[in-house]
Parts: sequence; C-alpha cells; structure tokens
Amino acid sequence: MERNLLEIKEFLDEKVAFYNHPRFVESDPVAIPHCFERKEDIEISGFLTATMAWGNRKMILQSSFKLMDLMDNSPYDFVMSHRASDLQRLNGFIHRTFNQTDLVYFIEALKNIYAYHGGLETVFSEAVTQNSTQPAIHHFKEVFFSLPYPERTFKHVSDPANGSAAKRINLFLRWMVRKDGCGVDFGLWKSIPASALSCPLDLHSGNVARKLGLLTRKQNDAKALAELDLNLRLMDINDPVKYDFALFGLGVFEKF
Repeated sequence: MERNLLEIKEFLDEKVAFYNHPRFVESDPVAIPHCFERKEDIEISGFLTATMAWGNRKMILQSSFKLMDLMDNSPYDFVMSHRASDLQRLNGFIHRTFNQTDLVYFIEALKNIYAYHGGLETVFSEAVTQNSTQPAIHHFKEVFFSLPYPERTFKHVSDPANGSAAKRINLFLRWMVRKDGCGVDFGLWKSIPASALSCPLDLHSGNVARKLGLLTRKQNDAKALAELDLNLRLMDINDPVKYDFALFGLGVFEKF
C-alpha cells in the first residue's frame, strides 16, 4: 500500500472507530429499524426509511416515525395482513416527492416479495456477485416492479444499471449486512458478504472522498461509486463500506 494511502487509511480508521458508535444512532435514520426486534420488521422499516433517506435528517426521522405509527408500529404485520380499508389511513402521507401513491405500491410490492419470493434477503442475495451487490440491486428492482405499478413510483428505486450510485439502497444493504458488534449496523443477512457492499455515496461522502484523493469523478453516479469502491477495498477488502462512517461523519459533523 502506498504511503499516502496508508496515511489516509490510518486517518479514516480513527474516524470509523469514533462515528461507528450507538451515540450517533438517535439522530440517524438507522434509529427507525433499531425500534424493532423481529427480522422482518427491521428489514421493512429499514427499507422504507432508507427509501426516504434524502434531505434533512430531522425530516427523514419525522416522516419515518410517522409512517411506522400509521403501520401500527408492526410493519411486517401491516404489509402482510392489511386490507384495502387499512391503506386509507395512508392518505395524505408525503415525504418530499414520495407520496401515498408510491407508498401504497411499496406496501403491495413488499407483500409480494415476502409472500412469493422468500423475502428481501432472498431477493437481494440471488444476484450478488463475489465482489459486488450492484447487480443484486438491479435484480431487486426488477422483482419489486413485477406487479402493475404507477409510472411515477418507478423513480423511487434506483438502478446501478442505469448509472445511479443507488445511495439509499446501498445504505439499506449496509444496515442489513454489516456485523461488527458496534451496535449500529444489524448484520442480519448472512447470505451476502460485507466485502461485496458499496459505499452509500452522497454529497457529503463524495466531497470528503474527493478532498482525500479517493475519488476524482465529479458526478456522484455509478462510475464514481465504482472508483470509490476500488479505493476503499484497497484499505479493507473484507469490509470496505465501514469507511462510510468516516466519510459521512467528516462531512456532516466536521465540515471537512
């Protein structure tokens, strides 16, 4: 490893140790799935929260807690057992451009996945490669939209095959897959290795990565993610996405 990269690794490892800590959970979207204990509740609440994880984090938390309340704080039971009349309580729900029309389809699509495709973990694990979850995200989107869907809703699930960095789904996968005992990520999914995960690339992590020389591409797209992943794997091939804690923390809390 080059000296410069080794110095960056040592710097980021310190930041990972600091930010990968439960004291930051309360103000982070990951707080929502931490309200639950059943695997399916953690998965569904995590997926819905990650879907809304863009913009102001306080608003993300408000919208997500409101949604859990609308689902009687039993997201799996609501998804699997709801009746048409139950969906009426979702009328008026909105988070930025994600509204009740999108939400109702998401609930029906999740029911389809758990009833006929073995659940979220099974669907994602079907197309994981040895070193990438990006084909799995593309496969997931195909399954997710295998029912008749509103055209407007299609944009709310990103697809790496169309050039997207798929930040929100990569964040969700980090939550589900990484297991390090630190109390933030859940490590629920055993069928996907942490080594295959990609960084949830956003404005904050992208800007910090560029300042550190880990990313040269200006757009936060799939090509940028591939470049960043390559460099993060040079620092830790088994758990490259742990550096999301450092990149995001440096950008949000330290204005690096």
